[in-house]
Amino acid sequence: MFIKLIVHLTRIFVGAMFIFSGFVKLVDPIGSQYKFEEYFGESVLNLEFLIPYALPFSIVLIIVEIMLGVSLLLGYKSKGTVLSLLGLTTLFLFLTWYSAYYNKVTDCGCFGDAIKLTPWETFWKNVVLIGLILVLLFRLKNIKEIFPKKLSAVLMILALGSFSYITFHVLNHLPIIDFRAYAVGKNINEGMKYPEDGSIPPVHDFMLEDTQNDLAPEILAMDKVLLVIVYNASKSNDKGFTEIKKVADKAIAKGYNVYGVSASFEDDLILIQNNYDLPFNFLFCDETTLKTMIRANPGVMTLSKGTVTGKWNWNDTANIKL
Repeated sequence: MFIKLIVHLTRIFVGAMFIFSGFVKLVDPIGSQYKFEEYFGESVLNLEFLIPYALPFSIVLIIVEIMLGVSLLLGYKSKGTVLSLLGLTTLFLFLTWYSAYYNKVTDCGCFGDAIKLTPWETFWKNVVLIGLILVLLFRLKNIKEIFPKKLSAVLMILALGSFSYITFHVLNHLPIIDFRAYAVGKNINEGMKYPEDGSIPPVHDFMLEDTQNDLAPEILAMDKVLLVIVYNASKSNDKGFTEIKKVADKAIAKGYNVYGVSASFEDDLILIQNNYDLPFNFLFCDETTLKTMIRANPGVMTLSKGTVTGKWNWNDTANIKL
């Protein structure tokens, strides 16, 4: 009886852990894409040929992770589920060990932006998970299905459909939950203050530069600001700039200070300005910072005295009420 209880509790914990880990990444799959691009880079795994596939790879891995958690809780196809969990966790174990031992990636991203863990913390978390999964593997006979097989299969299909829809939605709009320091309601000035323990503040490397100066302090003091964020001009969606012009014109008419912000070369930005007759100039900001600010290229962010008051994918600019 005691063994069955241990297996039951272990099953709930592991299943819930995988669902939570998958969900916090599911609401922001582009964040996982950036993390895998970092892993695939020359300085880490040197698998640069995989970088173009980072997003689909991330989506598949996230959905597999969360579906395995659901499957374990339902007791559906327990042997295949537990073996798959063991294989997936072993993969994560290797990546986190490699990151920690060689100091390659400072945050593995296993919980997205919701919970930050060091590589070594994540490594030992995976060691514990593997131990728990081995308990389940050796006691498969104690993992019983909660519902009849047909109902479990239907629930799995519904879960897959729901998670796939969430992924589609956030890729075409913005994350449904924003865990980052630039979320709506967060104040960038406050985010740049160093914590009492001296660690790196949530907002760092935030500079909005023209050819001579950093205008960030001045812009963060303004009451009405609209930033058009284009982290990389060559990777931006050209359809977006027609909509961006409309919202920029409307913002200027309502007294907003409008700026473009990008990490691209000036010549590329001038070309975009001329092609779409954009009524603003571009400032420079670090690409990683821009990717953190908004998961859209181009995207729009409004500020009031440094506080983020709104964020939109270019798809949603028609719905902006200034």
